[in-house]
Amino acid sequence: MEKNATLLFVVAAALTDEKGQILLQKRPEGAQMGGLWEFPGGKVDNGESPEVALIRELEEELGIIVSAQDLVPETFASAPLGDRNLVLLLYRCDHWVGTPKPIYATDIQWLLPQDMAVLPMPPADYPLVQKLQSL
Repeated sequence: MEKNATLLFVVAAALTDEKGQILLQKRPEGAQMGGLWEFPGGKVDNGESPEVALIRELEEELGIIVSAQDLVPETFASAPLGDRNLVLLLYRCDHWVGTPKPIYATDIQWLLPQDMAVLPMPPADYPLVQKLQSL
């Protein structure tokens, strides 16, 4: 990574159900990294805290309402992304209001962490999966 690379902060949620399964969503074809499976979330806008950004993204992408106190920092990953460096912050969340539905994504599925690694995912997501598998 270049010394002066721009940092791009992205937040994601490991939405966890009572069976320990975690929700993944499939990126739309034609989007950057289209067709890949990922944790729901998105970019942190200027002036937003990571938690506020994740609450906004989960409502936009899945139609669910999450409270900041229900977002538990879990782990992070860092990866080069063009001329920038992506910093991906993963939060665990096991309480929300509403039923997740794929508003932005083309599909969603609930999987145990040990079943995620076989899916095609963005490179920065694999270290997060490995961390979830070890918990």
